[in-house]
Amino acid sequence: MPVNVNDVIHLLCRISEERKMKAAVRHSGRGALVAGATAFVGGLMGGPPGIAVGGAVGGLFGAWMTAGQFKPIPQIILELPPAEQQKLYDDAFAIIRNLDWADAAQLTALVMGNAALQQKLAAVLINYLSHELRAEIRNLNLFSISLCSQHADNRVI
Repeated sequence: MPVNVNDVIHLLCRISEERKMKAAVRHSGRGALVAGATAFVGGLMGGPPGIAVGGAVGGLFGAWMTAGQFKPIPQIILELPPAEQQKLYDDAFAIIRNLDWADAAQLTALVMGNAALQQKLAAVLINYLSHELRAEIRNLNLFSISLCSQHADNRVI
């Protein structure tokens, strides 16, 4: 059944909410610039030991500057331009194409009831965000399902 792009986008939002996933576009250039500048100034003022101290201080300052810039993934997904949402939809639809559903609510129920599908769609989402947007992903529950099921399968009784 044809599915609206918005339905799949909301499904991906639901999966990322369940897994408490957050992402931040990396500002590594800015952090590297700060670290390099302080290392340079440290080198001018203190020679080789000054470079080390300046680089360390600059690295810490650069990390502090870029910290706290994580946003919930649903917010990031919903703010994507339509062309980017279409790319994400195409990647996700490759996984759910063979499911049989009547509407978005049934599709969501099918996916949320299937841990393997959730994990595949979460992987699509992480892959898209990390490769297309160069985002750093933080999530608390991405691998919990696979680790628990693997542990249960290897249990000696």
